[in-house]
Amino acid sequence: MSTASTRLPEGRYGRSSDQRADRKLRIAGSVLGAVLLALVGFFFYHYVAGNEISAEVITFKASDDAVQVHLEVRKDAGASGYCTLRSQSADGAEVGRADFRFSGSSTRIDKVVTLRTTAQGTTAELLGCHAG
Repeated sequence: MSTASTRLPEGRYGRSSDQRADRKLRIAGSVLGAVLLALVGFFFYHYVAGNEISAEVITFKASDDAVQVHLEVRKDAGASGYCTLRSQSADGAEVGRADFRFSGSSTRIDKVVTLRTTAQGTTAELLGCHAG
């Protein structure tokens, strides 16, 4: 006694609908992947090329009602803007936040700024810098 095969004979009926669906899914996935890659590349370029101001906190010194922050800003010549700093207490509560403005033709600004706090701050964090 022999068992009948459930497979279709090769090449007799053309491609199955599953193969066509798989091919369409592969094409759609490739197109969507390329679009996603292009979108990520665009946003990365926009972030890197459009960011004309960068800064970093070099050091800070905290007292009971203020934090002295040594801030270094690098920018394009003639650009003006502001950097936002904040300080937190030991329990993580925000005790101070302020914007510090800068302008001028210098491409590097090295300045000690004072951030007033409502309680003893234990950190000095640069939240970001923006042109304008």
